[in-house]
Amino acid sequence: MAKPIGKPRLLAQTGPAATVRRIYGIVLRYWFTIRSSWPRTAELIYWPLLQMLMWGFLQKYLASTTGLAGHAAGLFIGGVLLWDILVRSQLGFAVAFLEEIWSRNLGHLMMSPLRPGELVAGLAVISVLKLAVAMVPVALLAYLIFGFNVLSLGFAFAFFFANLVMSSWWLGLISTGSVLRWGLGAESFAWLVVFLLLPVVCVYYPLATLPGWLQPIAQALPPTHVFEGLRAVVLEGQFRGGDMLVAFALNLIYLGLGYAVFRWLLEDARRAGSLVQMGE
Repeated sequence: MAKPIGKPRLLAQTGPAATVRRIYGIVLRYWFTIRSSWPRTAELIYWPLLQMLMWGFLQKYLASTTGLAGHAAGLFIGGVLLWDILVRSQLGFAVAFLEEIWSRNLGHLMMSPLRPGELVAGLAVISVLKLAVAMVPVALLAYLIFGFNVLSLGFAFAFFFANLVMSSWWLGLISTGSVLRWGLGAESFAWLVVFLLLPVVCVYYPLATLPGWLQPIAQALPPTHVFEGLRAVVLEGQFRGGDMLVAFALNLIYLGLGYAVFRWLLEDARRAGSLVQMGE
């Protein structure tokens, strides 16, 4: 019998380099999908742009009737842009996962050497890429049309951005985990889960506006600290670093819990054989 030439290749390579290659492959797959479809790109920009224009013109109206031009611009436009960072990043994470189900490809991915953590990492990276495609032109138009520069928030913006993106990831894990558990009947939850937080995380009004019994719940959500921090920067010129650290710690806890639940539901679906049955 002839001996094989060279060393046999492992089916599942291990090590950091192999992990990076697999994550890169997942990201590249999603990126090619976005790049090859202009309607997908247009949809990413459409909703943030519509929100920004609506609230921007509202702040111009308030400026003409109340004289709070600077504050209105900072609070409304800034709140809209930060809120859309959370929404677009969460949807970027969840929709990328749903596309694998719609195309009946999730089972194939799980039979490959790809690990669940690598899949989640790939979804997280693509959510940031989609966010950049959506928010960079919208932020530029906010500056050109309404004179609001989100970068004028200074280094506080970096903390706001990081905490909101981390929040979007654990929300994405919750929404995709619900689809794994209940199938495509729970698909709508992936679209609406972030909006369930909208009345509670105080995007457009301070925490003190909420009823007393609801305030502790709001404070347990990281985005609340971000929007409270925005108001502190705009109205008081003060950056609350302690609040950002609290938000960061909460995000780490929720990310850990979210990944644990996602991993458990994925393994349960794999054992039940439902991964290859989900799809349109």
